[in-house]
Amino acid sequence: MRALYTAATGMAAQELNVQVISNNIANLRTTGFKRQRIQFQDLLYENLRRAGASTSDQNTMVPSGVAIGSGVKTVSTARVMGQGTITTTENENDVAIRGEGFLQVTMPDGRTGYTRDGSLERDPTGQLVTHDGYVVSPAITVPSTATSVTISADGRVQASLPGQTAPQLLGQLQLARFVNKAGLESIGDNLFVETAASGPATSGNPGSEGFGNLQQGYLEEANVNAVTEISSLIAAQRAYEMNAKVITATDQMLQSTTQMFRG
Repeated sequence: MRALYTAATGMAAQELNVQVISNNIANLRTTGFKRQRIQFQDLLYENLRRAGASTSDQNTMVPSGVAIGSGVKTVSTARVMGQGTITTTENENDVAIRGEGFLQVTMPDGRTGYTRDGSLERDPTGQLVTHDGYVVSPAITVPSTATSVTISADGRVQASLPGQTAPQLLGQLQLARFVNKAGLESIGDNLFVETAASGPATSGNPGSEGFGNLQQGYLEEANVNAVTEISSLIAAQRAYEMNAKVITATDQMLQSTTQMFRG
């Protein structure tokens, strides 16, 4: 029966749904993580009787037809790019982005990666880098003699140096934004890369029109709500069980039909 294959597509869809939810829950404490939301579409229909078909020579027609669906398919696991909670770290190298934008980093292959994870460190030369050692772009080098570093809301990085009363400007952090940020491709390590769907990056200083600002000594948490994810997990499990029951019921019907013909 067709119902066996239809229910099987439902089970496969909910299995993928559980995988997406589990990834969201696993990254509950991942800095700057953006949760995914799975989206489904129904599959093709077989029209046994088309709506609007003529039923007589007097142009009477069928008001509604008979169409049998063939199941469900997954069309996307879109990223929800909403703001996560900002929490304090008291680390002068950490910056949280409040509002639109991504920090830009140069990856080993020369490509530019984009991240909401502002937990920065200094490499042996004093450059600001990510946990994986990827240099923040534009590159900023902190002198080894610096006693403190200040990152303003508009991205200016300044250092206090011995013997100088005024802080020294080291560089300017910039943010990148996209027309369709949900179209960015996640490559792991808290990084995204540009795609045709996201459109090209537009860079600008934090706090300028269309861009968020920075907050030193803070980080953005994952935008995952544990209660919502658990509720979604339970709903996915129930949907999976219902599709499994359809397969069981269909199998019993097939067995009954087979026995009737044998009898």
